[in-house]
Amino acid sequence: MKVALIGMGMVAATHLAAIEASGIVDLAGVYVRDPAKAGGLHRFGSVQEIADDPTVDFAILLTPPSTRAEMVTTLARAGKPVLMEKPIERSLAGARAVVAACAGIPTGVVFQHRFRQDVSRLASMLKAGDLGEVAMVEVIIPWWRPQSYYDEPGRGTFAQDGGGVLITQAIHVLDFVMSLLGPVKAVQAMARTTALHNMETEDFVAGALEFDSGVVASLSATTASFPGGSEVLRIHGSQGSAQLSGGALEVKWRDGSTAEFGDAGGSGGGANPMAFTHAWHQGVIEDFATSLSEGRPARVTAQEALSVHALIEALLASSTQGRRVEVENV
Repeated sequence: MKVALIGMGMVAATHLAAIEASGIVDLAGVYVRDPAKAGGLHRFGSVQEIADDPTVDFAILLTPPSTRAEMVTTLARAGKPVLMEKPIERSLAGARAVVAACAGIPTGVVFQHRFRQDVSRLASMLKAGDLGEVAMVEVIIPWWRPQSYYDEPGRGTFAQDGGGVLITQAIHVLDFVMSLLGPVKAVQAMARTTALHNMETEDFVAGALEFDSGVVASLSATTASFPGGSEVLRIHGSQGSAQLSGGALEVKWRDGSTAEFGDAGGSGGGANPMAFTHAWHQGVIEDFATSLSEGRPARVTAQEALSVHALIEALLASSTQGRRVEVENV
């Protein structure tokens, strides 16, 4: 299958590496406004040219969320399937509009952490009931971004990004947590900007989550934790507890037995946000390509991705209003 990349920002190198390593997709070319950024690759003249090219099977959209609506509309009108980097848009309302524009065409969202081997193994264990009845969860995202990261034009602003640590960084972890444990019913949170960053949006969020299932969780997410570390997910059940951290899964059962799977590795929590393997993105891209050939939905559709947008909006609303907030059902 042939794929076109739209946008050549920070994450483009990871997508290019994933496409090069894939045996089922090939790069048709890229679209970027500045020809110099194409790096010698075939450059399309516009998004419309990609939409009209019958040899392009789908497009991957890497541009900031503030630019999504027009580009997605152009692709959708031509019936061109689209795989989008997160977030879909800057707000839940904006994300809904983008999803509506995609009605009738296959769409997917790049939540690559779902394709980690440790996450997949934990999902299988939870489905089999290996931990017993899950009761409590801890979500810790101790990431670091230097001030230079936020000094880039538009970075950490509502106008371009739609928010701070939640919608730009923690969104990945929140998505795979919900893929493991189901929808969140209500939240209570505090979001702030610490003295370590000069930025418009939040770099620190602490909160409590109540899932539809009755499971309760604590959340701590920040980009002010120098030097930055891997996100940690701890799930506590009646028969044992499991911990995910940077590609490694450790399980401790109540009978004293233990098991470890995977290897600890980078996930972009430090000063270099791209310090992670391209294999997870390769999994997303290949799944999307395969979904098109098989006529099935991608593992993460744009419609499904609205759930994490609703959760983020509820967390920020709870902080602003100083109270418990119900998460909108999308």
